[in-house]
Amino acid sequence: MSGSDIAGLIAAGVFAVLVALLAVPIVKLGRVFDELRQSIRSLADGATPLMDEVTSTVSMTHEQLKKVDGIAANVSDATANVSALSSLIAATVGSPLVKVASFSYGLRMAWAQRGDSSKPTGRRSR
Repeated sequence: MSGSDIAGLIAAGVFAVLVALLAVPIVKLGRVFDELRQSIRSLADGATPLMDEVTSTVSMTHEQLKKVDGIAANVSDATANVSALSSLIAATVGSPLVKVASFSYGLRMAWAQRGDSSKPTGRRSR
């Protein structure tokens, strides 16, 4: 064996040790990927029933909102009807009531002033 053969054997041995040292982290990285794959599978298996439940909840909520929209429309119609009725009552009864109240107030003031002539009359004299 010559010197170059020995140097080649040493280089091959060093290369084999280097490959062995690099193989350990690669094997550990493979195990990490296997664990990651299992975690993703379990997450996907748990997410499917959850998505089904969310879908049913959203559809039930949509149905309830349809009912609420119907009720809100009825309330809106009733509010418009009450508003129209109150406007009608205010227009027909409000003005005469104000006139009757003013007339009765005037009568009470006249009746109160009738016996006492020393008090000044008028609204600003109070």
